[in-house]
Amino acid sequence: MIAQTAFAQSADISLHQLAKANDISTLPIADDEPIIISLASAEDIKAATLVTAPTGNHFQQLMTAAIDQRLGARYVWGATGPSAFDCSGFVWSIFQSAGVDFERGSARTLWSRFSAPAPGEEHKFGTLVFFSNLAHVGVVADEHGFYHASRHHGVVYSPFNDYWLARIDGFRQVPVPVKTTTD
Repeated sequence: MIAQTAFAQSADISLHQLAKANDISTLPIADDEPIIISLASAEDIKAATLVTAPTGNHFQQLMTAAIDQRLGARYVWGATGPSAFDCSGFVWSIFQSAGVDFERGSARTLWSRFSAPAPGEEHKFGTLVFFSNLAHVGVVADEHGFYHASRHHGVVYSPFNDYWLARIDGFRQVPVPVKTTTD
């Protein structure tokens, strides 16, 4: 629910509207209640951030729900869920849950399979971000951070801090549905 709540706040829709659209009958928090987005240490967080892009796109809602279901899952090399993931297994799993089908592969394979995003769209929600000589992959939340399966912390949101910024190899865009929903 954390990622869904952050999406609701960033998309300027109420949590109740988001819950209704996703057939959720009970809400764990109020619309105006603060949200903990990351369990990162205070040193890693320079400012509070929203973690999804501000649109009402149905695909983004599906992706956000898939990410939310996996937050906190443990890291296991080669795993694709449901209770454990490696980095590329996490990426593959959330896109599958959102209805985007592609063959599971390593971070390096995903890099070669997909194209670079248009200039200026590197930090668009859902863009893949690659690190450490194509050995690690995550999904961009926004210009402030990304979701990934960390070897030491499992599935988490991490800010684009100095550590991660120094290791970025580049970005790739997975072709996704463009149909949006309306209220």
